[in-house]
Amino acid sequence: MKTPEIVHSIANLHARVGAWRKNGARVGMVPTMGALHEGHLSLVRETQSRADKVVASIFVNPAQFAPHEDFDRYPRTLETDAEKLAGVGLDLIFAPSVAEMYPAGFATKIDVGGPSLGLETDFRPHFFGGVATVVTKLLTATLPDVAVFGEKDYQQLMVIKRLTVDLNLPVEIVGAPIIREADGLAMSSRNAYLKPDERAVAGRMNVVLNDAVARLKHGDAVDQVEAFGKSDLLEAGFNSVDYVAVRDAATLERIARLDRPARILAAAKIGGTRLIDNMAA
Repeated sequence: MKTPEIVHSIANLHARVGAWRKNGARVGMVPTMGALHEGHLSLVRETQSRADKVVASIFVNPAQFAPHEDFDRYPRTLETDAEKLAGVGLDLIFAPSVAEMYPAGFATKIDVGGPSLGLETDFRPHFFGGVATVVTKLLTATLPDVAVFGEKDYQQLMVIKRLTVDLNLPVEIVGAPIIREADGLAMSSRNAYLKPDERAVAGRMNVVLNDAVARLKHGDAVDQVEAFGKSDLLEAGFNSVDYVAVRDAATLERIARLDRPARILAAAKIGGTRLIDNMAA
C-alpha cells in the first residue's frame, strides 16, 4: 500500500497535474479539510469512477471560520489522512499552508448570492464567502475535469454548483450521497467532539428528519413540518436548533408545499458541537 505523494505548493500541484494531462488523463478532485472518515473516502471512490487520476486537497480554511468558531481545535491529522487515502489508491494529496493559499496582501473574496442566502448564512454570515473563495482557488489551481462534494453539506454543494456556472469554470461538480453511521448519524469530522451521551442524542437527528419527510409526503403544511421538526429535535435532547427548513432542491428557495423536488435541512447544537444534516423530500 503506497502512500500518495504530498505536495504543499501550487507550483508543484501544477507540475504533477500538468504531467497527467500531457499523458491524456482525465483529472478529478476531492476538496477536504482533512480529519478524514469513510464519508470522505467514498468521495474519492466516486471521483475515481469518473477520472483517471485524482487529487485530494487537505486544507483547514481559516476564511470560513468566525473568530468564535473551532478553527484552532479543528483536527489536523495529515499523516493519518494520508494512510487512509493510500488505502483507496489516491494519486496525489495537495496540503498547502495558509500562507500558500492566502499570501501577504491577499485581498479578494468571492460573494455568491442565490443558494447561499438564508439557512447557514443566517447563523454563519462569513461562511460561504470563505468557502466560495477557497474552492475557486482550489479549482483554478488544479483545473480538474470533475470535482466531487458530499451532499451532507447540501447548501454548500448548491453554492459551489452556482459559482462554477456563474464564473464559467470548466469543471463538472458532482454531489455524492451522505454516508451514515449504523444509527443513521451523518458522518462528520466534528462527530469526534461528541461525548458518549451527546453521541446518543446526535443519532436522533436523522430520525427527526425522516419523520419530517414522512409528514411532508402525507400532505402536512411546510410551516407545520418545520415547527414540528424543531420541537422534535429539542425533545430528542439537542440544546438548541438553528433551523429545520424545507427548500426547493435546486435553488434552495422557500416553498409553500411539496409540489417539486425538495430538501429538508437542519442544523442543531448538542453540547459544544453543531451538527447539520439533510434529506430529500
